[in-house]
Amino acid sequence: MTDASNVSAEEPQLAEPHLGAVLASAGLDAEYVRAEGNILYQRGEDGGEIPVVDYAGGYGSLLLGHNNPAITAYAKELLDAGVPVHSQFSLHPEAAELALALNRIVRRETGDAEPFFAVFANTGAEANEAAVKHAEMDRGIRLGALLESIGSGLAAVREAVRDGSATVPTEVFTRLGLGPHAAGAAALDELIDHINAHNEAQAQRPPVFLTPEGSFHGKLVSTVQLTHNEGYRTPFRALAAQARFVPLDQPGALRKIVDEERGTLLGLVVEDGQVRVSEQESPVICAFILEPVQGEGGIRELSPEFVREIQEVCAEVGTPVIVDEIQSGMGRTGDFLAGTRLGLRGDYYTLAKSLGGGLAKISVLLVRASRYQGQFELIHSSTFAKDGFSNRIALKVLELLEADDGAAYRRAAELGDRLLAVLGSVRDDFPEVVKDVRGRGLMLGLEFHDQSGAAAPPVAEAARAGLFGYLVAGHLLRAHRVRTFPTASAPGTLRFEPSIQLSDDDIAWLESALRDTCDIIRGGYQRPLALPTP
Repeated sequence: MTDASNVSAEEPQLAEPHLGAVLASAGLDAEYVRAEGNILYQRGEDGGEIPVVDYAGGYGSLLLGHNNPAITAYAKELLDAGVPVHSQFSLHPEAAELALALNRIVRRETGDAEPFFAVFANTGAEANEAAVKHAEMDRGIRLGALLESIGSGLAAVREAVRDGSATVPTEVFTRLGLGPHAAGAAALDELIDHINAHNEAQAQRPPVFLTPEGSFHGKLVSTVQLTHNEGYRTPFRALAAQARFVPLDQPGALRKIVDEERGTLLGLVVEDGQVRVSEQESPVICAFILEPVQGEGGIRELSPEFVREIQEVCAEVGTPVIVDEIQSGMGRTGDFLAGTRLGLRGDYYTLAKSLGGGLAKISVLLVRASRYQGQFELIHSSTFAKDGFSNRIALKVLELLEADDGAAYRRAAELGDRLLAVLGSVRDDFPEVVKDVRGRGLMLGLEFHDQSGAAAPPVAEAARAGLFGYLVAGHLLRAHRVRTFPTASAPGTLRFEPSIQLSDDDIAWLESALRDTCDIIRGGYQRPLALPTP
């Protein structure tokens, strides 16, 4: 067996070498040897441990901290007891218990009494992929039912015309662009053929997904097409259904897009002995998927007005709303669901990251009972989903979050307010460097002004290459032992997603580091950012 710590520096780097080079160029190629609470530890040259304050928080996965004692103790207990991890295609009472626990919390936060069925997965992207697949399956079933109903109606009209109880007015042919026709079986057959061809064309239209600009829902085949960043999406455009990206806070933009995509299914009915054309909405728009607080899009919270418009328009056309709470949920914003305060009510919810308590890889898709298709469980599966270990860890996480009447949520909100005040103070003192501070709870972002015209060449070059945020993150790590990263699709915005183990000293340490960094960026003392050694 090879000890990874003893791998020679001369050995070729075969594990994602390009990414390793990118990390090295920004000075982020650190190796961590231990983690506890809100601290990661590097090994110093003398063999001692160097603490690093972790504000990246596993991209939001560590609300309860690294190696939370209660969770690690429980994990050891499970492993020592020999709990079956892999017992696929059997009963999993702990999964049923977890689904009930999640339902109780969602019901409390949203006031929605309708149950949600749970489909388990491993990662947030996989939960979103399952949501997209289920929504498309549901759309296909609804479309098929509509076409079957229309077909039955056409058959009834054909029979009524043949037995003389109904006639086809000339305006019916004219309305459908067929020109004036005389009544008769042949003309009726042509009319029905025309309607069937129209409906078949509508049925063959690919599904359309709606999502806000700035969205990020994963990098799998389907979810990457729902991610606004073209760098992630464009190389794989041909592989999956496309999305329409809705501008944020532009009243009427969503309705305009929906009107552009709408489709109509035609049918025939008999009214007072006359054949009339009927129209029904074709379910072209499969789903609207959104994050209440956009994570990788720059820590941007949707406005209540935009959320209200989404709910209204989607209800009008029967489009389900998928609420992606992968990064914002599980209490990170001070509520179990970040969308609660926005008045957001979903037909689907996806949860992951902190659901695993920093140890287990688990995610879940919750589907409203009235939309749930049970056969989905037989055609969608995952080897590592719903395993005995992860489900039990997730139950322990919920127990810790809910303890003391939700003390963890209150802690996240209180720490977030204090941290936001510190970030706001830095912005106020360095307005030429910091453009904006935003977010809620322990999901905060600090956006820098464009530095492509900075006097220091390394800073200007990094900004023009879209790497300025990584350069700053590297400086914070090397010079101040503070760990954070830019958001993936807004590289000028640093993320701050620490755990509720964050201390007053950690917050003070960050403030000092940010102030020093901003002072350097604006040219204070003519000092450079700490660049990696070539």
